[in-house]
Amino acid sequence: MTRRTWFEPMPHGTLVTVGTSVAPRIRSPWTDTVDLGAQVRAASTALRSPRAMRRVLPAVRAHLGSAPASTAYAFTLFVTWWTLRGVGAAVERRLILSASTNLHNMRQNPVQVLVASAFWTEGGFPWITIAGFLTVMAAAERWLGTARWIMLFATGHIGATVLTVTGISQAIDRGIIPVRVAMAADVGTSYGFTAVLAAMAFRFLGPVRWMWAVAIVVAVVVALWVDPTFTDYGHLCAAVIGLLVGGLASAFWRRVERMRAPGEGESGGAETSGEEAN
Repeated sequence: MTRRTWFEPMPHGTLVTVGTSVAPRIRSPWTDTVDLGAQVRAASTALRSPRAMRRVLPAVRAHLGSAPASTAYAFTLFVTWWTLRGVGAAVERRLILSASTNLHNMRQNPVQVLVASAFWTEGGFPWITIAGFLTVMAAAERWLGTARWIMLFATGHIGATVLTVTGISQAIDRGIIPVRVAMAADVGTSYGFTAVLAAMAFRFLGPVRWMWAVAIVVAVVVALWVDPTFTDYGHLCAAVIGLLVGGLASAFWRRVERMRAPGEGESGGAETSGEEAN
């Protein structure tokens, strides 16, 4: 911990420490854990307050305002869905395929499709996805901060995609799956979403952390077991990535904070030294 001390000469040659400034401690959000039960009880108490309805809109505004990336992402998903609704079925299919992170596109334009695929969705209006970004992902962004949230989401999206495509390539070479899978449509936010969701286990204290992590892993494993697809395999990879990133980051920053702890009790003060001049 960096300390800067300055001195001012006093009458009769006495040297006095005027002040000491201690560099502010930087705490990582990975060590900022909460008791989920206490949070739920506090929210329940707030909702029973006589002025609860007046506080809802400011609370929502503050929630979304402190999660700009998640909010912007949700709006972008709405825009891309609206764009697809305005074109014909054939054009929509071409757009989806051109943005898909399938084996063919990943060999031709990997960077382009890795970015584009995260902003398109198939099917009807993505109610659940947009709601998930405005609630769960926004909460994760408020916890981690925008930059860390983006990095974690991108790591899950890119990492799970690369692992999935690698698995598809090996499976096609061995004749386990048909060659047409190399041209399959594969767009969406689910890999990044799953990675962040898994990493959120480290936001909580005690048994809730383990229950959260186990629930995520069980959900993706069951989906892979019941009706296995390469997307389910990708979700499993994303969950593992999220848990690894969360576990490593939490352990690293806790170690850093333990190493800094012995110096936290030091504070500035007046210290007199020297001797009277004759």
